[in-house]
Amino acid sequence: MKATAFVGIGSNLGDRETNLRRAIELLDEEEGIEVAAVSEIRETEPVGPVAQGPFLNGAVEVETSLPPRELLERLLSVEERLGRVRVERFGPRTIDLDLLLYGRDRLDEPGLTVPHPRLHERRFALEPLSDLDPALEIPELGPISALLAELE
Repeated sequence: MKATAFVGIGSNLGDRETNLRRAIELLDEEEGIEVAAVSEIRETEPVGPVAQGPFLNGAVEVETSLPPRELLERLLSVEERLGRVRVERFGPRTIDLDLLLYGRDRLDEPGLTVPHPRLHERRFALEPLSDLDPALEIPELGPISALLAELE
C-alpha cells in the first residue's frame, strides 16, 4: 500500500540550491520512496530567535510504501548524509527535511507529529504545499488556501 506524503525542504548554509537538489535526489534513491513532484523554491527569512541568513524553502510530494516513523527516519538519515549537525533549535542548517503530511493521517507520538505541529503558522511551508496541490486539505485544520489567507 502506498501513501502520499509531503516533505518540507530548507537550507540556509553552504550552497543552498545544491543542498536542496541533492536532498531530493537522495530521497528519490531511497527504497520505498518515490519523488512525485517538487514545488517552486523560494527564498525566505528565518523564523525563530537565532540570527542567521535567509533560507531556500520548498516542498516535495512523495509516494511511499514506508510507514510514517520509517519515512521520518529516512529523512533524518538524508539530513545526516548531507552534513546536518543539530547544534541549536531553530539554528542555521545545511538541510532541513520535515515530514509535513502523511496522507490524511494524524499522529502524535514521541518525536513524530503529523501534520507538522506548526505547519499552519508557516507561510514558507504552506506556499510550497499549495504549489503542489492548491486544493490540499490539512487534516483538522482545513483547506490550505484558508490557512494561507489567515496569515495575510
